[in-house]
Amino acid sequence: MKQALFIGVSAGVLALAAPMAPAQAQEGVSNTGVDTITVTAQRRTQDIQDVPLAIEVVTAENIDAIAATNLSDLDQFVPGLNVSGGSPTQPRFAIRGVSTSDFGVGTDPAVGVYVDGIYAARSGASLLAFNDVSRVEVIKGPQGTLFGRNSAAGAISITSNAPSDEVEAELALRMGENNLRRFEGLLNIPFAEEFALRLNMVVNKRDGILTDAATGEDYDRQDNWAVRAAVGWTPTEMTDVIFRYTREKLDEDARPAIGITPLPAAPGRPAVPVDVSVLLNPFETPIYNDVSPNLEQRDLDEASIHITHDFGAFTLQSISAFRYFETSNRQDEDGTNRIELYFDTNNIEQNQSWYQEFRLSGANDRFDWVAGVSYYDENATQISETGAFTNSIETALFNLGAGTPFSDLENGLLIPFGLPQRLLGHEWTESMHNRGDFSAFAAFADVEWRLTDRFSLIGGARYTQDEKTFSWLNGPRMAPDLDQALAELDALGVLGLAGVSPADFGFDIVFDLSGVAGLACDNGVTVAEGVLCERSDSWDDISPRLVANFNAMDNLLLFASYTQGYKAGGYNSVEVGSRFENEDVDNFEAGLKWTAPDRSMRIAASIFHYLYKDKQAVRLVANVGGSGVPQYVVETSDETGTGVDFQVDWAPLPEFEAYLNLQYIDVTFDERITRSGLDLSGQPTGTPEWSISTGASQTWALPNGSEFELLGAYAYTSENRCNEEARQQLGCAVIAGIQNGEAQQRLDLRAYWRDSAERFQLGAYVNNVFDEQYLDGVGSLTADTFGTTHAQITPPRMWGVDLRIRY
Repeated sequence: MKQALFIGVSAGVLALAAPMAPAQAQEGVSNTGVDTITVTAQRRTQDIQDVPLAIEVVTAENIDAIAATNLSDLDQFVPGLNVSGGSPTQPRFAIRGVSTSDFGVGTDPAVGVYVDGIYAARSGASLLAFNDVSRVEVIKGPQGTLFGRNSAAGAISITSNAPSDEVEAELALRMGENNLRRFEGLLNIPFAEEFALRLNMVVNKRDGILTDAATGEDYDRQDNWAVRAAVGWTPTEMTDVIFRYTREKLDEDARPAIGITPLPAAPGRPAVPVDVSVLLNPFETPIYNDVSPNLEQRDLDEASIHITHDFGAFTLQSISAFRYFETSNRQDEDGTNRIELYFDTNNIEQNQSWYQEFRLSGANDRFDWVAGVSYYDENATQISETGAFTNSIETALFNLGAGTPFSDLENGLLIPFGLPQRLLGHEWTESMHNRGDFSAFAAFADVEWRLTDRFSLIGGARYTQDEKTFSWLNGPRMAPDLDQALAELDALGVLGLAGVSPADFGFDIVFDLSGVAGLACDNGVTVAEGVLCERSDSWDDISPRLVANFNAMDNLLLFASYTQGYKAGGYNSVEVGSRFENEDVDNFEAGLKWTAPDRSMRIAASIFHYLYKDKQAVRLVANVGGSGVPQYVVETSDETGTGVDFQVDWAPLPEFEAYLNLQYIDVTFDERITRSGLDLSGQPTGTPEWSISTGASQTWALPNGSEFELLGAYAYTSENRCNEEARQQLGCAVIAGIQNGEAQQRLDLRAYWRDSAERFQLGAYVNNVFDEQYLDGVGSLTADTFGTTHAQITPPRMWGVDLRIRY
């Protein structure tokens, strides 16, 4: 059964093989030396060293070595890649310092994630479980020409294994610290000569890592599973069909909030603004969270069909995919268990998308080419919800200078006159409802022209047209118990005595629209509470790619390239009526790829420079003209990045391999003025300058024919570079002697024993051997309204053992 699926990268044409096993040395190549990592383009296979792009390939073996469960476990070992996976339904991806803050379904990421060639549009469904994965490719720099929309910073391509014509069966069990239990099962069955069925299932459960000091409840628990089925059909020698279906259920605790603000005795309120000098050490502070329910969930279904037919002179491929998912993520934002400080947020999304691509490719002595068209359609809904109590709403009002209306009425009228009604202790919910209808059409072509045996030119371009319709609806705040008490008091005439009415308590705190009241919407209305505001826009772009390749020697490739990336404009989900324009990036790169004649060493290096124009970022700022409660708004900047990527793989002996990957980068704001008037032009964006990953493995043959392998992997990232805004928003604060954004390092160790037939494998691993933990962010959402802040920390040392049985 044919295995190649065009979904990755190759010299001038992005294509990636879908092999049944991790990359192996080619036939006829000595086991001494680095393995040949191949990518497939236009019906031919090439060494990755022939690809004029900065690519890092993570194989299934690499994933297993560090016990990774999804992309967020890999980023420390891929320099230049950053994946914030603390909330798996709201991850953030960055490549070479370029990312897009996730501010709702109205925007798209700058890093494209592709699963079996299909764009995983919403970040809420891009951080998927690793099950039956063949490899992960991280391609750095703009990849718009062939990978498509919203890959302005780069692309991550995940390839699962396709059905094969051999019987395969595999069982794997992993057990570890915090009662980790992970089960994976695989079965591949060929039927006759035309059909094969491949089934895979993963179940991953774990107890919590942190414990609530008041309730004893564990936090950061996991109870996830995923099923993948694939059917391969070869109706003729020239045609391959692969149908895939994936079902995933993610059920975890939302990220815990470690409160780091010293609290006065109840009912005293912490001071505002927050005094950074008195904040507590998050590694020594008891955790108190009272969010209910504490959950992060996702249900996902995805079906796709790949049809490939070889016409001889060219190959036609069709990719069709449907994806549907629902997510919910309710998390504590105040880091306390006190009702007068209670505040939570919940992000609820529902999304369905359809993708269709037709691609033609061909090759002859002089030209390799690929061309195609694609269509993408998406319908997304989102509810941005905040939860509080009237007690905490009153705290916010007091800190904003609006007094204590609930307490005043209770203490002044209700309690003295013996009335049973109470205004404190009632739930208070505000929500913003969004809907987006998006479509995108694209046409692309890419050609490699071999002028001589050693020199070739590559030229390509993609035309993209995006059309988007987006709406905001902010209804009245929901507090039914409060409203009932107010209605009763109004009927008794009590509110009249105080000179107020129930309507005086119907205000919004978080989603107050007074600052944008009267703004015109495209559907002929003006912004107001309870009124649907709708915007419609379209954007188009042409993203070119030019590359020059020169094979100075048989084993040395020199290349230079210019590429342009594009990300469509969009909308901020919580800023009613907002819109922003396209983001564009120009990238210049030159590099080399060299392989030693005896294949004992492989080197890839490149230097790059990019200008990212009109980059959008979400910032927390004061709601000027409204309630005064901080709100998330979109700000625009131009950024410049210059850096070096370097990779070396070394295998001087059959039993020993080592590698070193590093990136140096300098990213600064070329032009940036915040809404508060702060000029950050020329200042660093925060991206660390250095990221390094290195490791080695040694294998020993045992007398009975079995073998023992020991692996080690080390990662280092230098400190975040501070700018003035980061200092003001605690991004670079020193908290109890701990620098937020300090340099980080991690060492992982792994050992395997395999029998002579490689049917049985027994392993053990330790991640974060030296138990190095760091601040993983400081939450300041409630700093100016409740006087509270919270922190997240990176995971501690984890260990485990696993058993794998293959047939």
